[in-house]
Amino acid sequence: MKALFIGGTGTISTAISQKLLKEGHELWLINRGNRNSELPEGARIITADINDEAYVASQLEGQTFDVVADFIAFGPAQLERDYRLFQGKTKQFIYISSASAYQKPLSHYEITESTPLANPYWEYSRNKIAGEDYLMNLYRKEGFPITIVRPSHTYSERSIPLGIHGKNGSFQTIKRMLEGKPVLIHGDGTSLWTATFNTDFAKGFVGLMGNAHAIGEAVQITSDETLTWNQIYQITADALGVPLKAYHVSSDFLAAANDFNAGDGLLGDKAHSVVFDNSKLKRLVPDFVATVRFDQGVRRCIDYIFSHPECRKEDPEFDAWCDKVIAVQEEALRKMKEAL
Repeated sequence: MKALFIGGTGTISTAISQKLLKEGHELWLINRGNRNSELPEGARIITADINDEAYVASQLEGQTFDVVADFIAFGPAQLERDYRLFQGKTKQFIYISSASAYQKPLSHYEITESTPLANPYWEYSRNKIAGEDYLMNLYRKEGFPITIVRPSHTYSERSIPLGIHGKNGSFQTIKRMLEGKPVLIHGDGTSLWTATFNTDFAKGFVGLMGNAHAIGEAVQITSDETLTWNQIYQITADALGVPLKAYHVSSDFLAAANDFNAGDGLLGDKAHSVVFDNSKLKRLVPDFVATVRFDQGVRRCIDYIFSHPECRKEDPEFDAWCDKVIAVQEEALRKMKEAL
C-alpha cells in the first residue's frame, strides 16, 4: 500500500506511521520539518507547508496514492485545499475528525457513529463537524472516496491523559502529586471517560486504510475501557506511588476561571460522560482489539517521562492557578459556614 500523510509526527500519526513502515508499506509524509527528530525512518519526506499549495502540487506531480490522510485539517477551508490537491490521485481520503463533535449534552449515554453531531461549547468541534459535512457532500455528489475517523482522547507514552492541565501538558499535575499537593478534578469526578493508547488506535486506523467497506463511512476508534475521572487520577497516583489528594471543583467554575484556554475543551468534551460502542469498527476491522489497559499505559508514560527530560515541562503559572482556585473555593466555604 502506498500512503501519504499530511502531518505524521503527532500523537496519533506517529504510531500509525511506525506501524505502516514496520509492515512494509510505502509511506510519504508532507511535513514542515519542525520536528525532524521524530520523523519515522524509512518514510519519504516532502518538506513543505501544506498551505503552499502550488509547491506541494509540484512535488506530487505524477504521483498517485492508495490512501491520503490529513491529520492536521480543522475545517472546510483546509479540506477544500486537499480536494484540489488529491482529487483523482487517491483511492481513499481519510479525515481525522474528533469524538468531541458528538452532541453535548448526550441524549443517550452510549455513543455510536449515528449519535448526532452538535457541540455548542467548543469551536474546535464545530469546525470538525463542518469538515465532515463538506467531505460527505463531496462523497454523495462526486463519489470522492472519503473515510472519516473520530478519535477520542488518544495518548502516547509522552503524556498522561489527565482532565485539567496548563499549556505545557499534564506534567505539572504529576509534579503536584509527587509534592503532596491537592490536584484539581472537575465536577465530582464520577463522569465517565475513555482514553486510548496510540498504538491501539493505530491498529484500528491501519485496518481502515485501503478498506473498501470504509469508503463513505464515519468510524470512531477508541478503547472499550471506561473509567471515572476519579479512577483515572487514582490510577495515576498509584503508579507514582503516592497518595491522591483529590480536590473537586465545578466544571463551570473551572471553565470560567481559567486563563489558559482550557475551558471550551472542558465543557465541550471532558466534563461529559462518554461510553463508546466500537461495533462498527470491529465489523470493518474484525481483528481490532485495544490491548493497553489504562493502568498499563500510565506506567509506560511514567517510565518514559522520567527518562526523557523534554517531557517534564514545568508550568508554574498553572501550578499557581491551581492553588488560587483551591484557595478561593476554601474561602467561599469558610464564609458560607460563618453565614449559617
